[in-house]
Amino acid sequence: MNWLIDFFGDLANWSGPEGIPARLLEHLEFAGLSLLLAMLIALPLGLWIGHTGRGALLVVLSANAARALPTLGLLVLIVLLMGVGTIVPVLIPLVALAVPPILVNTYEGIRGVDPDLRDAAYGMGLRGGQVLGRVLVPVALPLILLGLRLAAIQVVATATVAAYVGLGGLGRYIIDGLATKNYPSTIGGAVLVALLALIVQLGFDLVQRIAVSPGVSRRQDIR
Repeated sequence: MNWLIDFFGDLANWSGPEGIPARLLEHLEFAGLSLLLAMLIALPLGLWIGHTGRGALLVVLSANAARALPTLGLLVLIVLLMGVGTIVPVLIPLVALAVPPILVNTYEGIRGVDPDLRDAAYGMGLRGGQVLGRVLVPVALPLILLGLRLAAIQVVATATVAAYVGLGGLGRYIIDGLATKNYPSTIGGAVLVALLALIVQLGFDLVQRIAVSPGVSRRQDIR
């Protein structure tokens, strides 16, 4: 507890390029860009595979890859190949980490929609894209948001690896603290990452309450 007071009570940690606000913005940049890129890749792909049923093997392979992906090892390999001039070496492993949960949950959400709803939508004269957008996505939204939430939390927690290759973010407090035996910095950085992940969790809970139809929510509860 005293270490936390030492860290958060030190005014030097709240200003300058190495202060908490600056490190937090760097961390959010890594995590936000990674999540955005992963969404651009995984959401359309998951919607298409879930709707058409084609390419389901890709979902299985993606899920298995997520369990086996050595994020730090991949980061080091990319840095060795590309150097550290930009944040690209950090983005690649974070995107690779975020894609599987988004892809898998989007696919499962779309495929899990009651076939009677699909048939009813087609019976009303809706076409493929209209059925997907007006019927399937709203019903699958809880699972889609779950995938986004899991990906976001994983990325926020894992973005600390950027510090291993000399970049910024909240991981700097952890890595530099361990290197210099500055344990208040290490613990303070870990607490900041945990708090950020918790805020992300609460944010997605709020989004789900707002975005998901009450009827769909009740349907999920019944299941």
